[in-house]
Amino acid sequence: MQAKTIPGTNILYGNNDDAFSVLKPMIEITGGFSLGQICRITDLQTSTIQNWVKRGYVPRPENKKYYERHLSRILLISALRECMNIEDIGELMRLINGDTDDESDDIISEMALYDDFCRAVKDLEELSLDEDRIDESIEKILEKEDADIREKLMMALRVMVYAYISGVCLKQIDLNLRRLRGDYDEEKSD
Repeated sequence: MQAKTIPGTNILYGNNDDAFSVLKPMIEITGGFSLGQICRITDLQTSTIQNWVKRGYVPRPENKKYYERHLSRILLISALRECMNIEDIGELMRLINGDTDDESDDIISEMALYDDFCRAVKDLEELSLDEDRIDESIEKILEKEDADIREKLMMALRVMVYAYISGVCLKQIDLNLRRLRGDYDEEKSD
């Protein structure tokens, strides 16, 4: 099983439950991250982050420095962009915390939101998306297959299982976004 990284970063999880507790001291020591430093810990391009700032998905940096609020938002977007388009992520963030440059309309701090997200992801991975557990299940299914085709079938079934799980998750994303927007009628869905 591969080592788990903090969502949206290339940094390995430590023993902490709060992902941001790993990042906060780095921000404090550096006096705020530069764009280059953020790119190194996220594997994002500078133009990507600048575009997110320009489009209002991330607050504007302060004197070319990115602090907790900025980094939390960047990490959330980075972690979600594999399965959601940027416009939906931006809308989701606005539904939770309003305008990116105005903290007075936030219902939760960006850092707390990011930590809550990381905890939920970590719990989910420990419960059901355990690669070893999925592989054990597939190996049991394939134990009667010829050895020369088993490896290929193993890889194909992994792809199918993860694709199916992704599809189920994408349906839940759509359903919950519609509920959050208030444009979902429970009675019509039955």
